[in-house]
Amino acid sequence: MASTPATDTILLKGGTFLAHEGTNVQILKGYDLLIEGKEIRKIAKEITPPSRARVVDCTNKIVSPGFIDTHHHMWQSQLKGRHADHGFLDYMLHGSLPSYNYKPDDIYWGQLAGCLESLDSGVTTVVDHAHMTYSADHATAGINASASSGLRIFFCYTAIPRVKEWSSSQLEYEDEVFPEWWHTQLESLARSQPFGDGRVYLGLGFDSWKLPEKDIIDLWTKCRESGIKLFTTHYVVNATPGKFPFPQESGLLKPDLILSHSTGAPDEDYKIIREHGAFVSSTPDTELQMGLGYPVAFRDDIKSNASFGVDLHSNNSADILTQLRIGMQYARAIEDEKRVRNGGHPAVNIKVQEAFNLGTIQGAKAVGMEDKIGSLAEGKLADIVIFDTRSPAMVGAAEEDPLAALVLHASVRDIDTVIVDGKIRKENKTLRPIEVQGAPKFGSGTQIKWADVVDEMLASRAVIKKRSESQSVDVAREVLYRRYSGNPKDTQGSALRLPRVKRTSLYFTRIIMETAFIEKVRLCSTAAADSHDLAWCWDMTAVKLQPVPMLQPKDLSDDFDPTP
Repeated sequence: MASTPATDTILLKGGTFLAHEGTNVQILKGYDLLIEGKEIRKIAKEITPPSRARVVDCTNKIVSPGFIDTHHHMWQSQLKGRHADHGFLDYMLHGSLPSYNYKPDDIYWGQLAGCLESLDSGVTTVVDHAHMTYSADHATAGINASASSGLRIFFCYTAIPRVKEWSSSQLEYEDEVFPEWWHTQLESLARSQPFGDGRVYLGLGFDSWKLPEKDIIDLWTKCRESGIKLFTTHYVVNATPGKFPFPQESGLLKPDLILSHSTGAPDEDYKIIREHGAFVSSTPDTELQMGLGYPVAFRDDIKSNASFGVDLHSNNSADILTQLRIGMQYARAIEDEKRVRNGGHPAVNIKVQEAFNLGTIQGAKAVGMEDKIGSLAEGKLADIVIFDTRSPAMVGAAEEDPLAALVLHASVRDIDTVIVDGKIRKENKTLRPIEVQGAPKFGSGTQIKWADVVDEMLASRAVIKKRSESQSVDVAREVLYRRYSGNPKDTQGSALRLPRVKRTSLYFTRIIMETAFIEKVRLCSTAAADSHDLAWCWDMTAVKLQPVPMLQPKDLSDDFDPTP
């Protein structure tokens, strides 16, 4: 790639461009793309370079719109590697609770490292469900790091249950989830946004659905009136027992809402989400690992309002291509299973173009910016990823089918260049230095390299680990179990009443909340939901929670459908 100094004008010359025409992706070979300032000015063949323009040779390159990640927790970089064999409650124990051990400086380096990992992987826009707000300083650190990174990001400011004390003998929570300082900072940030030269927007992350309905409505109304344009919430029907107060019931379900996961929901919910213009975000890696349910993005009744997210770069890689690949192949397998069960032959109806769109233009629609990002088009913001087609993984595939090359063959190593807002953030397969603001140990305006971020993040990781040494995991596990699943000491045949959720067919969903206490298997059906309850008997000696259903697996009909 060219090594001349960066300017406000960049000409990408002679590449294979993936340009949308509606939902169809046009393969434009041998085209040029002109960037002026933040925007794509022109896409055509043989564009004459303007004076002082930087010319980037894109021969043997695929040029794609930047990928959009609609659900991520960016602060958790110091926790990477610890969740390989964790289910949901173990993640809560080892991935969520440790935010107690983060000081604002730790948030800064964790957030910055997470943002740069996303950029390195070709993600140019992220919806960050920022559930680490232990103080106003924590949130400020997260926003400063986001702005410094060069990423386009929706920082979805979130009120969280904050731990007051975690010791060898107790885990105690603060009384208030929404303290006065939280409201004050939220209002201030809403008035001051956007940050980072217009790339960092304020959103609201919200999971406090047990609050009085009026309080929830008042908060959301105030946020919308203050200029917050994106809201996000976790929506997982089959991860924990109990009824989720669906936002539609409070009049909150609107096109500015992303429901993360949306797994295990009744069919009616997907219809309601679609009709209200809201979006879901599928994160296959964590959903399949942590018992959250089956990824839903390719379901016929919701794929028009679906997108993809990474969720936890502490658990898996931060590239959206991996999530698209897992989600697509899972959905293909389910379709084939149905066909074979009904006497048919395997066939592929879900195409790679659908997956590509879910990671690009669909993500742009989810964040309300389809007129600005998500596709290569004149007048849109220059959020662009350039892939090397001569790598061992890509060679041959790129010549045959550029879309297939990206969705099924490409990895982070094949990404040569990443551009956000018209600025090159990665080139020659290496992250460029960044100019930081609010960085601990570095003055604002200082340029630092990725190696500097590595040093600071690893030092922070060591300190966080040291702080945790006096904290009892067993005590925390018991408290978490009570919060999510009931009383672990009640072993005398307690019955847990499940919510009555209508289903169109009988199926098993294995819900894995792997603590030392629990593995649940839940049986749901239209019949069971309408006329039966499931009794659960506890067997703590076997460390299992065993279901005793009134309807047994042997009663499954020939048209058994394993999907929601």
